[in-house]
Formats: sequence, structure tokens, C-alpha cells
Amino acid sequence: MSKTLELTQALISCRSVSPADGGCQALMIDRLRSIGFGVESMRFGPVENFWAKRGRGAPVFCFAGHTDVVPTGPLEEWSSDPFSPVIKDGLLYGRGAADMKSGLAAMLTACEEFVGQHPDHRGTIAFLITSDEEGPSVDGTRRVIEILRERHESIDWCLIGEPSSESVLGDTIKIGRRGSLSGRLTVHGVQGHIAYPQFANNPVHALAPALAELTSRIWDRGNQHFQPTSFQVSNISAGTGAPNVIPGELKARFNLRFSTEQTIDSLQATVEGILRQHKVDYSLDWFISGYPFLTAPGVLSDATSRAIQEQLRITPKLSTGGGTSDGRFIAPTGAQVIELGVINESIHKVNECVRVADIDRLRQVYRRTLELLLAL
Repeated sequence: MSKTLELTQALISCRSVSPADGGCQALMIDRLRSIGFGVESMRFGPVENFWAKRGRGAPVFCFAGHTDVVPTGPLEEWSSDPFSPVIKDGLLYGRGAADMKSGLAAMLTACEEFVGQHPDHRGTIAFLITSDEEGPSVDGTRRVIEILRERHESIDWCLIGEPSSESVLGDTIKIGRRGSLSGRLTVHGVQGHIAYPQFANNPVHALAPALAELTSRIWDRGNQHFQPTSFQVSNISAGTGAPNVIPGELKARFNLRFSTEQTIDSLQATVEGILRQHKVDYSLDWFISGYPFLTAPGVLSDATSRAIQEQLRITPKLSTGGGTSDGRFIAPTGAQVIELGVINESIHKVNECVRVADIDRLRQVYRRTLELLLAL
């Protein structure tokens, strides 16, 4: 069994449902210290983080990732215990197998190999690891980056091991992500008997025309690097449960994933303008999960693309698709940020899995990236 597969299995065995770390970081820290890393643990509330460094000066190459995983969902739907890794038909099953414990194992063992071959590498290798990526993302990478800013520590290149691949390993490198803006909407009406609508005001009917316009709107057409902005309703509820009562209130949650063609102010103004245009009586609270960020093709993406071409014999595409990631906290510091990891088809699903062969192939790509950037 390869060291990378063995470590992936050990990490999956740690019950690290967000924000718990479950012992994952202790495993990583012990191995990093054994190859000369100085490690600083940073705990904020229930969230475990660590910042590790080896080497000196610029350039600073940082591996970033998270040890926390999403809940398992119904255990009876899993073919095996989510925290007891099982290999079957060339696949490794377990919660976090793809998102992103195989990535963590690959970056650590790649680093062990690289340091063994290049003990006097140029610059600095760093690790920024959190247990708060799948949760609120308040006391994790965001807080660590704040501390690094205060200490005037910077990152030049950051490779996040999120599962970026779509069909085959290495087919996609993420060079940015869209922003995420959510709204919590309350539409105010007047409750009444369903047979006497003249004495009531149905908030469902009031919202319907505005909602139709919001969901059918072409917000923009995106640009060279970003998909168009999208609007999606995630939750909507109204009514007392009785079939003869007009509800007095409707509650809805919605989300806008937006490109650099938009701003927070423009999106909020458009949504509220449409609601007012349709005379909706509403209250609305806004939540910003992240701003869009983009790392233009450059040194880091070029080196990683070359490593993929050499090790996997494919040419990756550069993408900004998908949800948010902790890259949104790192990119504003001026770092080049990319994401490269295993296939993302099974992430957050029951019977999450990763191709066993891909775990070591990812390690090879990470090691070669280090060689291209930091070998003397």
C-alpha cells in the first residue's frame, strides 16, 4: 500500500464533521515536523487550524485545505461505515475521500518526497489547514489570514487541494470562483379565510410575478473567465397547513452566484427594485459569503498545467465554476491561487469515493509542481 493511500485512509477514519477536526491535523503535524516544518496551531472556538513553514524567504508556496467534512446523511444509505475506509472495485469509499482528505494526503506525501530530494529548496513551503471550510468559514482560513496580514507574512503561490477535476484527474484547474450573495426574504400579507380573499392579502400571489422575473432574468453573460450570474431559490414556505387559510406571511431564501460583471450593490439594487416594481411588501436581510476572485494565468497555473501534462498526459482547462472555497480569503492578499484535486462527482453525496489510482497520481502532480517552482 502506498504512503499516500495509507494516509488517506487514516484521515478518513477521523470523524471530523465540521467544525470538528477529529485528530486529522495531529497526524499531519507530526509528519510535517519530522521533515523540518515549524508548525503553529491556531484554535479559535471549536475550530482547529495550523500554519506550517519550512525554508526561508520568498517565494512562499502554500498548500491549503480543510480537514472537516459535511455530515454523512442517512447511514442506512451508505454501503459501508462512512468513517471506516473501504476499497472496492478500485474505489476508496468514505466521507471526505474526495473532499478533501485524499488531497491532503497527496500534498503531504508529495512534500515529504520533494524535501527528501531537495532539502535545500529555494523559498518557503507552507501549509494552511483548517477545520472550518464546510461550516461558517469564520474561524478558519479567514482568521489565519488576518493574523498573517498583521504579521506581514505573505503567500506568493497557493495550491488548494479541493476536488476540481470533472471527468478525469487533472482535467480542470480552478483559477477563481464566483461570488456568493444570499437573501433572506419575508413577504408580508394578511391572513384570512380562503373563501373571502377580499379581506386578505396573499403573500404567495404578491411574490409570484416578481419571482418569475427574478428567475428568468439574464443578469449578465459572464466573461472570458466567468459563467453568467445565476439566481436560485433554495427555500420557500408559507401557510398554516390548513387548506382553507390564506397565509399571512411567506419566507424565502435565495442565492446569487455572481461574476466580476456584477457588484454587491448592483445585485441588491436590482433585486429590491424588482420587488418594489411589483409592489411586494417585504423585509430582506442580505448575507455575503464571498466575493469573486480570479488568478489570471501565470507562473503558478503554468507550472501546475505543465506538471499535469507531464504526469497525466492531458492538458487541463482553466475554470472558475463551482461553489465557493477558502481561496476567497487568500486571493485578496495578492497571492496567486489555484485549486487542483481529484474528481468531484461524489462529493457531499452518500457513498463518497475516490479512485484509488488517482490518489498517487495526484501526489505525483503536486511533487512535480513543487519541483518546477522550488527546486534549485
